[in-house]
Amino acid sequence: MLGPLKHNRARIAFTHDVIMAALSFPLSLYLRMGDGIFIFAGSYLLRGTIIFTLIAAVVFLTSRLYKGIWRYASIDDLVAMTKAVTLIVLIFLPLMFIVGRLESVPRSLPLINWFVLLAMLGGPRFLYRVMKDRGIRKGLLKSPTKQVPILLIGAGDGAELFLRELRRDANTPYHPVGILDETGGRVGREIHNVPVMGTVEDIQDVLKKCALAPQKLVITKENLDGALVRRVMEKAEAHGLTVSRAPKLTELRGGLDSERLEIKPVAVEDLLGRPQQPLDREAMKALVRGRRVLITGAGGTIGSELVNQIADSHPSHLFLFDASEYQLYQIDMAMAEKHPDLPREAVLGDVRDKMRVQDTMQRLRPQLVFHAAALKHVPMVEANPLEGVQTNALGSRIVADACRAAGVDCMVQISTDKVVNPTNVMGATKRVAESYIQALDPVSRAEGGTRYVVVRFGNVLGSTGSVVPLFRRQLQAGGPLTVTHPDVTRYFMTVREAVELVLQAAVVGTEDADAAGRIFVLDMGQPIKVLDLARQMIQLAGLQPDKDIQIKFTGLRPGEKLFEELLHGGEAELPTRAPGMTLAAPRTGNLKDLQSALDALEKAARAGQRDTVLRIMTDLVPEYTPDPGTMVPVVSERAVPESGRPQTD
Repeated sequence: MLGPLKHNRARIAFTHDVIMAALSFPLSLYLRMGDGIFIFAGSYLLRGTIIFTLIAAVVFLTSRLYKGIWRYASIDDLVAMTKAVTLIVLIFLPLMFIVGRLESVPRSLPLINWFVLLAMLGGPRFLYRVMKDRGIRKGLLKSPTKQVPILLIGAGDGAELFLRELRRDANTPYHPVGILDETGGRVGREIHNVPVMGTVEDIQDVLKKCALAPQKLVITKENLDGALVRRVMEKAEAHGLTVSRAPKLTELRGGLDSERLEIKPVAVEDLLGRPQQPLDREAMKALVRGRRVLITGAGGTIGSELVNQIADSHPSHLFLFDASEYQLYQIDMAMAEKHPDLPREAVLGDVRDKMRVQDTMQRLRPQLVFHAAALKHVPMVEANPLEGVQTNALGSRIVADACRAAGVDCMVQISTDKVVNPTNVMGATKRVAESYIQALDPVSRAEGGTRYVVVRFGNVLGSTGSVVPLFRRQLQAGGPLTVTHPDVTRYFMTVREAVELVLQAAVVGTEDADAAGRIFVLDMGQPIKVLDLARQMIQLAGLQPDKDIQIKFTGLRPGEKLFEELLHGGEAELPTRAPGMTLAAPRTGNLKDLQSALDALEKAARAGQRDTVLRIMTDLVPEYTPDPGTMVPVVSERAVPESGRPQTD
């Protein structure tokens, strides 16, 4: 029972509350009866005070009154006190009825006592907080010039909590001068005496009105739309301001780890923020729970996130397949630490090795297979087309055939937006993989066998070989940041969001017979200019583009397009019950014809016949035209079936 009183301050607070309870009973009688209280000066008053105090002491010990801190007294503390006082009065009444049948006791006494005790408990707490806050504000007023004037973005709960924490921090380096509301609905009002001065679009006028010129914009809303964040960044750059983010609501409500309230840099992911899709998470967990799951490319960016999210859904067994020994070791050790009781096996193997893949499938007998292994770096695959063909096209065929032979319930193929009207080997090889799986699906389903699902999306933010890690390295080196073309645009998505939608697509693909075999195209939002991303990353580092860090245009690389597409003109959009994605009707071909073409492609690739491989690719993907430089190898490639290892992602 003494557990809540393990700290000295808690014991002091408990003593205070018991004394207040002892005083509240005679005070309540006096307020009701005036001098008539002396009629009860005998045994009843004494007996009532003792019983009331003992009941209060027991209730206080069993309540949550002593986990809070008086300096941070809040509505939650008031609710706890209200519950405690109500319980004391409810217990006191029947006990006093048993003792003295409440003879000559005013009927209003319990209600008066309830209000009096609540005031005597709460008053000192909130008075203490007011005194502390006033002392802090006086300290702030003494040295306003030492603080950084800031303008807040967002006039909601985040701003209120952030301002409250600022008031409690006597050494805060920040001085809020105003708030910008993202919708405009609260303009003209105040939060903790800080005025809501306008919207993000009004920033130029707001800056003129501020008594102190802001040096920073601080985003206080946790899930601000990515387009609005990018607009904030543009406005900040135009006025020479930097942009930061306030701590998350959970951190503010739960108490900060340190005494100082520190704002954080805006993450690149904030620039892409989109409204959260209402995913069927229970169905996603049910898909995996208790099943045997294999993931190819398990050590890559997409593969490792698939491993993490699937492991959280409690599969019966988890199998990690990867060609990179180091990446496989990393993800295996991560699972050993995070899920030590989950049965798992790390399999070192190449998706191009037919015998290795077939033996693995037959031995492990997975029920779900997520195929994430691929070579996906466009310039690298463009320079090494035979490797790209063997991994992306032929490797996907090997995995798909092995799934069918092993009786896998569902295989999910991870594809890319570069398959649409491809101008590079990487996109063309992934399109061949899509075509084969789409042709295989109806045949397999007719046999009552494996279902196949294709999920297509754009660039994953921060993945291996993507532009964001490149920009970060260039920033650390002092620049310049290299952009291929001022007008180049790309679709971006965070890895967590991409994998969640992959799992959602797998649910629909396995439950809806009409969806299997078709292409799930993830909603990537609006494409983003890579130049804008580069400028915003420079700003996020607290620097100014073209002044502190230069941006250099290097020209489009072989096989690179100015913009990407998510749907081909021949792929009709179909309705789907899954939010956050579109279902595209497949452009299927005859399975036997595809198998024959892929046999010829494999023979040419293993023989090192580069031009023959590319000619077959143009037959399989008519919209693809090889870059002239790709047709003429600088150094003749030789097929080495066992030596090449795909860079997984």
